[in-house]
Amino acid sequence: MLEILRRIIQEVNAATGLAEALDTVVCQIRRALQVDVCSVYLAVPSGDLVLMATEGLNPDARYRVRLKHSEGLVGLVAERAEPVNLEDAPSHPRYKYFPDTGEERYHAFLGIPIIHQRQLLGVLVIQQRACRRFDEDHVAFLITLAAQLAGAIRHAESSGEIRSLFQGAESPDWSVRGIPGAPGVARGRAWVVFPSRDIDAIPDRRVADPKREVRRFREAVDRVQREMLDLKDRMGDILPAEERVLFDAYIMMLGSEALVHRTIERIREGNWAPGALRQSVQENVAVFEEMEDEYLRERANDIRDLGRRIILYLEKSDGQAPAEFPQDTILVGEEVSVAELADVPTECLRGLVSGSGSASSHVAILARALGMSAVMGVADLPFNRLEGKDLILDGYSGRVFVEPGEAVRKEYARVEREERELSMHMESFVARSARTPDGEHVPVYVNSGLVAEINTHLQSCSDGIGLYRTEFPFMLHERFPGEEEQYRVYRQVLETVAPRPVAMRTLDIGGDKALPYFPVEEKNPFLGWRGVRMTLDHPEIFLTQLRAMLKADVGLNNMRILFPMVSSPAEVDEALALLERAWYELLDEDADVVIPERGVMIEVPSAVYMIESIARRVDFVSVGTNDLVQYLLAVDRNNARVAELYCSLHPAVLRALVDVVEGAHSQGKPAGVCGEMASDSAAVILLLGMGYDNLSVSLAGLPRVKWVINTFSRSQAREVLERALELEDPAAIRALLDETLIRAGLGGLVRPGGN
Repeated sequence: MLEILRRIIQEVNAATGLAEALDTVVCQIRRALQVDVCSVYLAVPSGDLVLMATEGLNPDARYRVRLKHSEGLVGLVAERAEPVNLEDAPSHPRYKYFPDTGEERYHAFLGIPIIHQRQLLGVLVIQQRACRRFDEDHVAFLITLAAQLAGAIRHAESSGEIRSLFQGAESPDWSVRGIPGAPGVARGRAWVVFPSRDIDAIPDRRVADPKREVRRFREAVDRVQREMLDLKDRMGDILPAEERVLFDAYIMMLGSEALVHRTIERIREGNWAPGALRQSVQENVAVFEEMEDEYLRERANDIRDLGRRIILYLEKSDGQAPAEFPQDTILVGEEVSVAELADVPTECLRGLVSGSGSASSHVAILARALGMSAVMGVADLPFNRLEGKDLILDGYSGRVFVEPGEAVRKEYARVEREERELSMHMESFVARSARTPDGEHVPVYVNSGLVAEINTHLQSCSDGIGLYRTEFPFMLHERFPGEEEQYRVYRQVLETVAPRPVAMRTLDIGGDKALPYFPVEEKNPFLGWRGVRMTLDHPEIFLTQLRAMLKADVGLNNMRILFPMVSSPAEVDEALALLERAWYELLDEDADVVIPERGVMIEVPSAVYMIESIARRVDFVSVGTNDLVQYLLAVDRNNARVAELYCSLHPAVLRALVDVVEGAHSQGKPAGVCGEMASDSAAVILLLGMGYDNLSVSLAGLPRVKWVINTFSRSQAREVLERALELEDPAAIRALLDETLIRAGLGGLVRPGGN
């Protein structure tokens, strides 16, 4: 059974599309289990279950047989979301007969739900003429296969492939959900970036000059052949003759019709060389992996290796034409880098979709600086099948629509239009002071990390920088930057913003922020060696940074220092001691340095409970809600599988925030919020009600946050907070805040998609 299961899964993964994958599944299951019928029904947005593939029933019934969840035995499986195993199906009260199928002859019935992350995608069914109850081996086999099939179905939904199978009879709109990376709405065409080491990730891409592409491919193959001959010669004195035969096999494959000639045919049909090669490699790999002989099955890895070698030479090819990006490019990939983002001309770039990362990833922060929408951590997209497809990104809710229908297009065109109108209206708030109707000034700072982000106009409209992420200069180097290099960066930032304050966070690496020259391999990096934990362990790195910061502040005196990931008062004491040591060292060098205001980031639950002890030691505290939310809720904010559980309006989060501000104020210290929550217009009402003294927001959120502050007094906000704290459901809290915004005439700030 395990061998059969492995072979079916391989064939499904190698299928060129969902229709082929489903046909393969029903054919192979029917043969392997020796049953009379195997069928697959898929769930569509209308609520129906549609017969998509069958072996044993009338093939003309495909796409025509449809059931509600309340209808028939297939509907019963969907309704209960568990297997239904019946000895005599026609005698069951839920049995429904469809004349088109010819299933009246079959008695035994076993239905298995196909589920992906709680969502029912379809039902897998086997049937037999004889009256019998299928045994546990059949049930276990189909449950395992259904779990594997769920991924293929989800990918087909995401890429719009299922829609095409209905041949215009129905146009369902599916969307996949990731993590909001940069706010806004973007519409455009997908341009796929991929790692060359992963040949399966290469997309199909049309080429204007197939002849030149064939020439590039032949040159790459020739270079790999020469490489194999060189390797064979060099290994002549080391390997025995029977082992050197492997290189001869490689060279033979490079001249084979199946690999090389078929790739050239595909290029001449219009595909670019890497995409054509991927198809040929996958085709050959599937053939070898089906073989019974273990030695021959292993040759599939050799083909993949050859494919990767050819791809590397194709990438180095001088004859490759420069990329011609569409005017409405949306960059998509499993892991999009800053360099790949920078490759696209700014005037062509509309948005970004990444399979990994979060709102705090470097590339997401750059996307916000460029003013474009981004969705991160989208795990369910088949990236290699998206090239050239129409996409709509919702950077508010983190949703991505592939090949959307007319209704979705119209809806998001309306959202874009309203956004433009709202932006024009909010221009009047950008330059205003953030002052409540009862006259209280609430400083609104901005979060920054790149010198390029420090736009003079927008910065002049803020009260300063509430969070400067110093790790970004470290990320742009191939080694730890020296004291003088850091000094120049920090000085430029402080001078640009002076006399307004800049809160510089000390080096915060770990978690999702890694340095290529200082790798930290951990099984659970978010609970590992990061933030102040790392810098305290490396005083040589920490002291260099602290010295550079203190020197950069000379004569300006607008710097404040923030220590990240503090979990105990002892860590605060150690960090402050090192800061004092750096100060004394510079005084000994006759530098005119002063110790600035010192603060800590409140990001872990232990710091919430120790807030009074921590606040007593510093000048201010700043809550980093991005990490605090994930630690309080035990939800990895980079994991798209649990993205919907990550919610800054969870009652536990709100109560923790109340404890922090009350604890800080009890020690006479101001408290601010610098996480993404501070940029959420609705959440700002609650933060005002809690009594937070200042907020630090994204540049894009600056006018929205000021509009809220200028609309709500502290007393009004406290009333809303009291009502929110009585609620137990985050969705109910969001609804309350949205209703409050609408009643106050700020309906334009209600985030599309909720949460």
